[in-house]
This record gives sequence, structure tokens and C-alpha cells, in this order.
Amino acid sequence: MHLTQQQVADYHRDGCVFPVRVLSAAQAAHYRQCLERHEAIAGQPLQGNLRHKTHLLFTWADELVHNAEILEAVADVIGPDILCWTTNFFIKEPSSPGFVSWHQDSTYWGLDPDDVVTAWVAFTDAVPENGYMQFIPGTHKVDQLPHLDTFHRDNLLSRGQEIAVDVDRSKAVGITLKAGEMSLHHIKLVHGSEPNQSNDRRIGLAIRYIPTYLRQTKVRDAAMLVHGTDKYGHFDSEPRPRADMDAAAVAAHAESVSRQVKALYEGTDKQEFRA
Repeated sequence: MHLTQQQVADYHRDGCVFPVRVLSAAQAAHYRQCLERHEAIAGQPLQGNLRHKTHLLFTWADELVHNAEILEAVADVIGPDILCWTTNFFIKEPSSPGFVSWHQDSTYWGLDPDDVVTAWVAFTDAVPENGYMQFIPGTHKVDQLPHLDTFHRDNLLSRGQEIAVDVDRSKAVGITLKAGEMSLHHIKLVHGSEPNQSNDRRIGLAIRYIPTYLRQTKVRDAAMLVHGTDKYGHFDSEPRPRADMDAAAVAAHAESVSRQVKALYEGTDKQEFRA
């Protein structure tokens, strides 16, 4: 086991466990440099569809979703046969209004059952000043809560979704992470985060891992086998990128993102992820 028995117990009791060290500070800085090197070449921050399923586009992101330290910890809570369903960058620029409303990840994903874990890997420190994630312990055990779509321009979520009932913020726990540490949280955990009020970026990569027996109930979906074996075949197989942003990687990314957009934006007229 990579996690201790206490950490596994904490995850099942609270819906979240942290901090888990998976990268050195130098490795975290390297991945930040990889991201920002692309942004410098592109002339703009990573945005829109590029923030989603990023591991299909860049070899360094693909390397990260296959990181043994991360996968061994994930295996401790969902078992050894693991697919990477998606990756999502959550980047808050310095002194910016971007926030994440209180929500459950499970609201629009279409995955069944709910044995889904997010490995939130910190490229930079995550602290109160830069809008670290907060969660309400134990809320992964409640039923799916009703949500409202706001499509608020500063909300980092795909639909700006927020829980339509009161959240008791007095019970919130903040997830402080050092660069190179991660948290693991359950798909139904109620969580959110405030804007970044610091003078540096807050960068985190959320890697969504699922056991191979899960199904997608909305569309024929795709995912990447990253650990163990897949004897079910519920998801089409995604290829690993051979070079950053090469033609094959861009095509595979576009195909997979189009499927995910159909699932996440079902019932709306949206055709791509928000910038």
C-alpha cells in the first residue's frame, strides 16, 4: 500500500485524504515549466478545450497520469484496474476573480457506479490566500444533491454549477498542499474554492481515475488504461501522445473531448468547453 491504513480509512469516512506526497518540489516545478513553456509559445494561458483531457495532448501530462506514486495511492482506494477518464487543469491567475462554486463532481458526469476518485496534484502551493480547495467531510455519503447551472463567467466549472441547497460552511475543511503533494477526493464530495488573492498563479491538475468496471450512461465514452487490466471494455481506448501536440494527438483529443462535451453539456446548446 502507498497510503497508510489510516489514510484509507480517512478517505472512506470523510471522502477526502490529504496531503499525499507524489512529486518532489523540483518535479512539481518541472511540470509547471512544461505547462508554461507551451503557454509562452501559444501566447496565451491554457484555456478552453486544452484544459480538459490535457494528457492526450502533451507527453509530460501523460507521464503524470501514469506516475506510479499517484497510481499506487489511487489503487489503495478503488482497486488495481484503473482507467484515466479525464484530466482538468484548474488554474487561478494572480489576483483574479476565478472561483469554484460548492458542487459535487458527479452531477453531470454520467458515470455509474460512483466509485470515482480525483487526484488533485498541486503544481504550486495551495493555501487559503490563493484559493485552496475546501470540502464538507462526509458529504460523499449523501444522495446526489440538486444543482443549478449559472454559467457564471468567473466560475471555473464547465456549467458554473452550484448546489441548490444551503451548504453549512462552518463545517468546511481547507486542503493545504505543498507543490508536489496531492489530495484524493470522491466524486460525490461537496467542495469548492475561493478566488486567488495572491501574487502568483495557483495551478492544480485534477486527474479523474475510475475502476474499469464503471460505465458511462450518457454516451459511448473513451478513457485510457493506466494500471492493471480492463476485462470489461466499457470505454474505447485512448492513445498516449507520441509528441506534444502532434497531429495524431490533436485528433485523438478532439474526438474524446467531443464525447465528453456531449455528456457534460447534455440539455444545453454548448458545443465546447468554456474558456
